[in-house]
Amino acid sequence: MRAYLLLKVILHALSDFTAEDLAMDTVHLSELQFLTFLCLLLLQDAIRTLSALQTDASALEMQEQTRICPQLKLQAMRGFLERVGITAEDLDHLNIIHVAGTKGKGSTCAFTERILRGYGYLPPHLVEVRERIRINGQPIGKELFTKYFWQVYRRLEDTKDTHGGTMPLCFPFLTVLAFHVFIQEKVGVVILEVGIGGAYDCTNIIKRPWVCGIASLDIDHTEILGDTIAKIAWHKGGIFKPGVPAFTVQQPEDGLAVLRDRAELIRCPLRVCPELEDYQADCGPLHLGLAGKHQHFNASLALQLSHTWLQRRCLPGRARCCTVSGLLQLTFFKPSPIMVKGLADTQWPGRTQILKHGAVTFFLDGAHTMRSIQACAAWFRETSAQHQKNASWLGSCTRLIQQEIIHKFHKNVKLSFLHFYVCSFHSPPSDQTVSAEDRLAQLLSEDSLLPLPEKKGDTLWITQGREAVLLCDAAEIHVLTTGSLYLVGGVLKQSRPSFPPNNWTISR
Repeated sequence: MRAYLLLKVILHALSDFTAEDLAMDTVHLSELQFLTFLCLLLLQDAIRTLSALQTDASALEMQEQTRICPQLKLQAMRGFLERVGITAEDLDHLNIIHVAGTKGKGSTCAFTERILRGYGYLPPHLVEVRERIRINGQPIGKELFTKYFWQVYRRLEDTKDTHGGTMPLCFPFLTVLAFHVFIQEKVGVVILEVGIGGAYDCTNIIKRPWVCGIASLDIDHTEILGDTIAKIAWHKGGIFKPGVPAFTVQQPEDGLAVLRDRAELIRCPLRVCPELEDYQADCGPLHLGLAGKHQHFNASLALQLSHTWLQRRCLPGRARCCTVSGLLQLTFFKPSPIMVKGLADTQWPGRTQILKHGAVTFFLDGAHTMRSIQACAAWFRETSAQHQKNASWLGSCTRLIQQEIIHKFHKNVKLSFLHFYVCSFHSPPSDQTVSAEDRLAQLLSEDSLLPLPEKKGDTLWITQGREAVLLCDAAEIHVLTTGSLYLVGGVLKQSRPSFPPNNWTISR
């Protein structure tokens, strides 16, 4: 906030600094550089302020209240939107596609976004927090993020005292910020990904999406959603809306039964997406920009979501609410050339992504549930086997070392790793994380499928700087990074150049 106020003063003082000045051979470099770095300072101040929301006393108190009574989440979200000046009608005009699911919803959104961009529509955090809000497939710019961040934050801060001193936590704040950005930038369609669950997620504040989708269900966030597929499905189905078409990929029987019941109760027409191969009878082979057989489910869901959105948006009479509800028979359609190209052109950082850096090839996938870890293992086994290599590493990061997941991954990969790295969010490792390392080493030593390093010390904790020494003599190394999007994001961030560079200069 201090940086914001300082910038206002500087901008006022430099108000006579015109475009003609910038066209001169001799440019006021000191003023330009100062202003640029001041903008960077403002962005950094915004990120620090955003992080501070995670420890805000009033926000944490509200979080505890909503844990006991989840319905309060949506009530609080309505209050935050009102304080920023966003109405329900404003949200209705965003032409929203709402997507929930345990795994695959991010990839589904990426496929859908790429398809709709091919039709000329403008849809909207791995490495930077700005990447949570995208326009035209790209994260919003630093300047735009900073501008809208402080607009939203100031409105919430200025109204805090009249609303019990409450401020939102990080994700609700980012959701309010995203809505504000999309409204101000007048985007043509918003593809909105649920945070956790669905029924009580802060994105479920919307009342009139154009179409809803449910990606694959799996066991995750059990402390919030429950410990069975049926309980989790109940939360995911909470995004259904009366008369709004909804689609789901093929699900376990108990999960699909709950989704069907939710759809009937809410009076929502629900359909199950076909296998991706079923489309190919009409349009030929479909190639996906995202690798892995599990992406077939996400691509099929994206085809249905984009096709339905286009029909309701562009064809007269299709925008009215559907009068039927429950689980319905799916009507097949032939994907257009634009849809086929959209699927092939889709990219999504951190999902079955391959990066080369000298002798090192990074295989990145943010899988963190049982089924997604199995899919990641299959993808890595198939893809890595296509290349010659002298060594292979695995980097895995989870908040808690989940022995069952590691064991399942170990059996599915069926490859020998020179090193098995585990990193935690704490540095240096605490006694608790060392204990987790011991448990992991014990687990792997009992598995006969893969040879372990001879010394326990080869099961290492990742620390900055140490790996360069280990890599220098290798001809080729494959590094599989999985288990957490935070870890994948860290690898991606290290692969990008810093800003601004140390030798940064400005020239005309």
